[in-house]
This record gives sequence, structure tokens and C-alpha cells, in this order.
Amino acid sequence: MGSINRHVCMSRRKMFFRLMTLLIIVVALVTLYFVQSGNLVPNYKATLMVVTMAFSVQEQTQNNTQRMCPALSPYLKGALELTFDPDLTLDHVKMRNPSMHSGLYQPETCKAQQTVAIIIPFRKRERHLLYLLNHLHPLLQRQQLEYGIYIIHQGGNTTFNRAKLLNVGYLEALKQKEWECFIFHDVDLLPENDLNLYLCDKEPKQLVVGRNTSHYKIVTRNYFGGGTALSREQFAKVNGYSNSYWGWGAEDDDLRRRVVLHQMKVIQSPPDIARYTMIFHMRDTGNEPNDKRLKLLRNVSKTWKRDGLNSCSYKLLSIEQNPLYINITVDIGEPSI
Repeated sequence: MGSINRHVCMSRRKMFFRLMTLLIIVVALVTLYFVQSGNLVPNYKATLMVVTMAFSVQEQTQNNTQRMCPALSPYLKGALELTFDPDLTLDHVKMRNPSMHSGLYQPETCKAQQTVAIIIPFRKRERHLLYLLNHLHPLLQRQQLEYGIYIIHQGGNTTFNRAKLLNVGYLEALKQKEWECFIFHDVDLLPENDLNLYLCDKEPKQLVVGRNTSHYKIVTRNYFGGGTALSREQFAKVNGYSNSYWGWGAEDDDLRRRVVLHQMKVIQSPPDIARYTMIFHMRDTGNEPNDKRLKLLRNVSKTWKRDGLNSCSYKLLSIEQNPLYINITVDIGEPSI
């Protein structure tokens, strides 16, 4: 997996500029040797000047890739028009994102403000995933982020466990790169404004504030789900999500309580830009409401230390490095009786 840590696009750029530098030097030497008014004695001073210029160009190019990207990218558009083309295919999305390699991206002209891992829990939502990838990749690239998209696929037909999949995503992503920021993102939510920055803050951040399904009203100030941003340290501090929420409901409330227990507060993206479209769907089979969720929620202060990242057991079934995302399929077991 070490090859993932070395971004292919940067390696190719470095190789390109090295070859160009070498070519310039060779051309300069040949030209100055044979074309000096018929003089076959090389002009060493002129040759040295050309070689110095060649290395200066290479150094300047490398420096450009090391300067920090601006805090607010100049490529942002603001409010976006979402499209849901029924004929959209994965090949179409690949063609629109030629800079993606093995699910990873980094800006070509500057160093990103943060490195960001997007973690998406997944099972049987292929169409939703296609629309999300088609929309999210251009948005993240306009924000000039260095990022990777990790699809955490629950294998088998046991009850869905969103929170545990997110823990798996965090743990597996860190095996590939020391990501600074983690975005935990549902597959059916599409951001409507690229000014809603997919970056971590000094406090855990709620990205989804208004949704089309609720007419963009803020249902509750305590909502902490759908799309959340936590730094690597923040997520580790609260021991991640609980692994005990099998089925639908309350795992996000559990995480929020963990955050509060650690004297952190949840901040929100501005409501006028933190707007999302939810793709309509029926509730999936195997994701029925968890009838134990309220009891689990009452005991967060007693269980958070032993139920989370440090107790997340799973069997890794496969890792596929697709151009647009990294697909990690796991067996996370089944709920205990």
C-alpha cells in the first residue's frame, strides 16, 4: 500500500521537469558547440548561463508547488446547480476528473491547507455513489484540497452499522497516510455550495445545516450527522464512534455527547452555504431502527472509553484502488444478542 502514499501525479510532474531540464542542457551544449559562427570551440560562459537558467526554471516550478494554497480558493463558484443524469456512468465521471489517481488528488500549483480523508459508509447505493462522486470531486478540487475518498463497504447481509464502518474508514485511511482531517459523509447528501469548505477547524464541525427535505430549516442545533469534520486528534480523543449501533439511529447523537464530554463544542458552517440535497430513497433492508439506541445513548459517559476505535474489530476482505475512490470491503460481524 506504500504506493498510495506517493501520489502518482506529483511523481510524474517531477519526472517531467527533470527530463525537460536535461533536454534543455543537451540542446544548449550541442547548439553552442556547433553553431558559434562556425567556431567549433564551445562557448563555456554562454553554456554555463543556459544551464543555470534551466535549473532556475526547475527550482521555480518546484517552489510553486510548495507554496501554500490560499485559505479561500479563487476557483470557488458559490451556489451550484445539481444534476442527476439518468445516463451517467462511472466512465463519464472518470473522464471529467483526469487528475484523479487511485482515489487521491492534490493541487498542482500549491500545497493544500490540509490533507483530508473523505469517509463514506456504503452498502447497495451504487446510483447515489455515482451522483456523489460526479458532484463532489470537482467541488473538492476547486477548494484546492489534497484529499482521498474512501468507500467503506459493509460486506454480507447483516444489519447495517454506519458508525462502525466510519471507525473502520478512519483506521484504514491512516494506514495509508497521516491524514490531518476526516470528513464523515453520507452517500445520499450532495453539497449545494462550494463555499462550504471541507476542512477541519479548532472544534468539530457540522457541515450539513439545511436540507432540501426539511425546506432547509435547522431542525435542531444538536444535529451532528450527515457530514461532519473532525481532525485526526479530535476523533482519536473521543475514541471515535460507538460500535454498538446496529441499524438506524442515534450514533451521531452518541458522537456529539462524546465531543461534549471532552469539553469540545460543535461548530456549524454558515446556514446560507451549508445547504444539501438529499437523494430520495426508501429505508434499506437491514437498516431498520435500532430499538436499543436510546438505552445506549444514556450510557455514553460510561461506555465511551471501551467502545470505539480501541474496540473496533473487523475482517478486511479487499482493498480496490479505483481512479475515483479507494473501495474497502469489510466484514464487521453482526450484533450480539
